This record gives sequence, structure tokens and C-alpha cells, in this order.
Amino acid sequence: MRSVSSLLEEQLRRSFAGDAWHGPSVREALDGVTASDASSRPIAGAHTIWELVAHLGGTYRLVLCGLDRNTTPSAPLEDWPPLPDATSENWAAASDELRALNERLRSAALEFPEERLDEQIIADSPYTAFTHFIGITQHDLYHAGQIVLLKKAIAHRVV
Repeated sequence: MRSVSSLLEEQLRRSFAGDAWHGPSVREALDGVTASDASSRPIAGAHTIWELVAHLGGTYRLVLCGLDRNTTPSAPLEDWPPLPDATSENWAAASDELRALNERLRSAALEFPEERLDEQIIADSPYTAFTHFIGITQHDLYHAGQIVLLKKAIAHRVV
């Protein structure tokens, strides 16, 4: 029988990198997105793709800090951080950073002691370590769906 940690890591990988049963993962949704696409706002009042990528990274950092037993409260700007200039280099860096954070989280899931999965890892959060690990997969897929819709809006925008 597989360990809970390996099952969590698999779900974190599938929701981010691919082979999720429901449809596109975060990386699959981001395929073909340029810096221009990522920074455009085809739907008034909605986040941009780049803002969503930065937000996903902020959520990964929050959980990773909790796993490291860092009890410093998260600042609002960490959840929706300001974006750099919309250049191809900055977009590539943002995408690479998100990929690296997902890899760190997957490694952390594999190394996390299963006997601690019912413990709270983030101060003032009612959620357990298990809920944070599985919640990241839900969060990833929620925003992957938004990215897909934004890409469709960009593709069908009348200039």
C-alpha cells in the first residue's frame, strides 16, 4: 500500500504538471501564454494570468513557511504580490519560480511525517497539514480553470 505522503505528492504533481483526470493542470493551462497574454486584462475586474501565477506562488510560500514552522503571519502583499514589468524575461522567471515552488512543496509532502498530518501548521489557521496539502491541489485547479477562461477571452478579443 502506498503512503499517504506519496499520494499527496502525486496529487500535487497532477494538479500542477499534468495527467489530472478532470482536465488541464496549471502548467497545461499556461502552455503558450506569452508575457503579453499574461499581463493583459481581457475581462474587466478579473485578475490577469500573471496575477494568478503570482498568487499561486504566494500560496505555495505560505504553506512552505508553515511546514518550516515559520510562524510569521503572511502579509496581504504576499498573497497578491505586485508584478514586475511585463517582459518575456520576467514572465519566464515567474513561470520558473512557480514550477520550483511546486517541486519544493511536492518534496516537502514526501518528507512530511505522516503522524503530523493532523496537526495545524499555520498559526491562526483551523486547517491541518493534510488539508493544506490537498487544498493546494484544489486551489491550483480552481485557478487553472480561470487561466483557461482568460486565454479564451484573449483569443476571442476584438481589437
